[in-house]
Amino acid sequence: MEWLDRPATLRRAALASLVANIGIVCTGGLVRLTGSGLGCPTWPRCTEDSYVTTAKMGINGAIEFGNRTLTSVVSVFAILALAAAWRQRRRLPAALRAGIWVLAGVAAQAVLGGITVRMALNPWTVMAHFLLSMVLIALAFVLVDRVRQEPPRWTAPRAMRMAGVLITVVSALVLVLGTVVTGSGPHSGDSKAARTGFDPEAMSQLHTDAVMVLVGLCVAMWFGLRALGAPLRVTRAAAILVAVELAQGVVGFVQYFTGLPWPVVVLHMLGACLVWTATLNLLARVTSRPAQAGSGDADRDHSLAGTA
Repeated sequence: MEWLDRPATLRRAALASLVANIGIVCTGGLVRLTGSGLGCPTWPRCTEDSYVTTAKMGINGAIEFGNRTLTSVVSVFAILALAAAWRQRRRLPAALRAGIWVLAGVAAQAVLGGITVRMALNPWTVMAHFLLSMVLIALAFVLVDRVRQEPPRWTAPRAMRMAGVLITVVSALVLVLGTVVTGSGPHSGDSKAARTGFDPEAMSQLHTDAVMVLVGLCVAMWFGLRALGAPLRVTRAAAILVAVELAQGVVGFVQYFTGLPWPVVVLHMLGACLVWTATLNLLARVTSRPAQAGSGDADRDHSLAGTA
């Protein structure tokens, strides 16, 4: 098991865990958008008599069961990352803590998914299911951040650190409002599933307003970082976030004015995950502290660079 002791193994497992958690959000969206949310009408079994889908369940059963199966893939990457973090715990104790949280989050997400099915796709549990995925992506990103190699950290002014936190809060608000729009719209996951009762157009307008605020904050952040002479990797993180937000905005307008075709909605869900990840990346860049000698977690970047 010496390969688990390699820093590259931990980095790759952490990145794979992040990608897998983003990917399962998109496949989960496909389940809802194809009306397959109750393709397997119970949980943990697919039917009362079978843990797997049957021919009688048709394509909807296959889609829903396929998404459930992908949970095992997410779990495997989480376990692999945790195993590598455990083997390297003396060098990177923060990575071990992050790995534990990721695996715990995967287990919690599986349970919440089962509750969502048993509640016949209640829109509020569906919303919670998506938002927990965003928490999982955040946890997986923290793991990636704990093990990635980069130059010594830059100390941002307090105003920039607070701006990074504000952008993250607004980005999270945009995600929450996006789930409300989804819970009020036509793609319920099943023809019998309930809706929130909110006006979809009003919720879409509120969501758009929040997005505009977010983009404005991020553009201002980019200008501020450039004015301060921040390192390229920091200003680039802000620029990437703005670019991803603008692309996501284009997809959002396209899906709204074309009647919410499911391929575009899936792309929009992927965009939401990418915006969230880019937000977390910017936050990590502006709130991190320089490494301090003998400080355990803080010197992880130097030790990682020295052993890679």
